[in-house]
Amino acid sequence: MDHARQEAVTWRNRALLLFDRVAMPVAVCDVYGVVLLANPAMAAECGTTPGRLRGRDVLDLFSPREATQVERIAQALRLRHRSRYQVSVRWRAPGGAERYGELTADPVSDTVEDTPALLVMLGVEGERVPSPAPPAGQARVTPMEARILALLAAGATTARAARETGLTTDGVTYHLRRLSVRWHATNRTELVARAYALGVFTPGVWPPEAPAAE
Repeated sequence: MDHARQEAVTWRNRALLLFDRVAMPVAVCDVYGVVLLANPAMAAECGTTPGRLRGRDVLDLFSPREATQVERIAQALRLRHRSRYQVSVRWRAPGGAERYGELTADPVSDTVEDTPALLVMLGVEGERVPSPAPPAGQARVTPMEARILALLAAGATTARAARETGLTTDGVTYHLRRLSVRWHATNRTELVARAYALGVFTPGVWPPEAPAAE
């Protein structure tokens, strides 16, 4: 192997080592968006390994938020324009959260005449964690529990809740204690918040009230 070729191989290996160590998710794709090479950070966003990403369409992995963006970029690439392209995307993270961010694609090639590859970088902007479904039966409350919760949500004290429901204060406290155990709530504010989250109250109604029993 001559010196020039050996030096080229050395620099290629160094570039690949750097590519693998970059913390930002990065991939190299062909002009059609098929992954040729991906670093571990990119693979981690997809819940797989770099080798398993090869041959995958990058737009199957990350869904564009606006299809027109992709169409404009495809047209520009067909015309061999070499601008930086950005696409807003969303995808499902391995843990189940929906993440959103931006793919940035830079055309790269040895010469202007060559068909470019795309250096694709993923910027993660945030995520939306899905609310876990409550265990079976957890969202159910008795009419009395729903009435007490509605009174608390409207600012009633234990004494007032007792008067409004015809219970003693100990009776109100008993119902609240049962709900706290069932919903793992540490105080009344958490109980009210949980009741809203589980749909105990009629949406858009003030003061809070429980839907009529079927």
